[in-house]
Amino acid sequence: MNIDIRLEAQDDYKKVEELTREAFWNLYMPGCDEHYLCHILRDHKDFIKELDFVAEIDGKLIASIMYTRSFLLGDDNDKVEIVSFGPLCVHPEYQRKGIGTALIEKTRNVVENMNIPAIVIYGDPHNYCKHGFRNGIDYQVSNMDGEYPLGLLVLEIQSGFFGQKKWKIRQSDVFKYDPKDAIDFDKKFEEKEKRIQYSQEIFKIQIRSFLRETQLTIAST
Repeated sequence: MNIDIRLEAQDDYKKVEELTREAFWNLYMPGCDEHYLCHILRDHKDFIKELDFVAEIDGKLIASIMYTRSFLLGDDNDKVEIVSFGPLCVHPEYQRKGIGTALIEKTRNVVENMNIPAIVIYGDPHNYCKHGFRNGIDYQVSNMDGEYPLGLLVLEIQSGFFGQKKWKIRQSDVFKYDPKDAIDFDKKFEEKEKRIQYSQEIFKIQIRSFLRETQLTIAST
């Protein structure tokens, strides 16, 4: 299987939105709105074109990753620009074949060359810890409320960057869109059945889960 990874072109826009809709449909809620996020990202000031990649197999577009600028705010008022990705998606027929991994590794190398110290995302630890992501609590990176959500994940690009002080992550305001706008946008696509499924319950548990700053003790036997 030969995977061609390249920058997204304007002709890909609709295909990426359709792909994203297919990948996320009914996953976190009945229906989805990630394809609307793709649509509004491209014209946003925080969108990073140099990190907007797609993957193809035999000319068929089967995966996509998009990045935005974010900032780490230090407890000493320091402000450092970093990046976040999302949506990252792979067509359901091509999942678990290393395509998402290839996109992450490709873009990670680009981020490193951009002299960006870290990638911070919100996602499922099961999907990203295998790529070196750790929960924010391990690097003293919290959300803006000073909390450590289960899905707040950090990949340290510049070794040793973290550990000297506490940080808060401020992501782009592009993620604060009106859900009603996403519903209206979805009407432009072919109708699909909205269903309730167990992955939505798992997601509800994950987004209400937080880590606490307690010392971990590993018992030896």
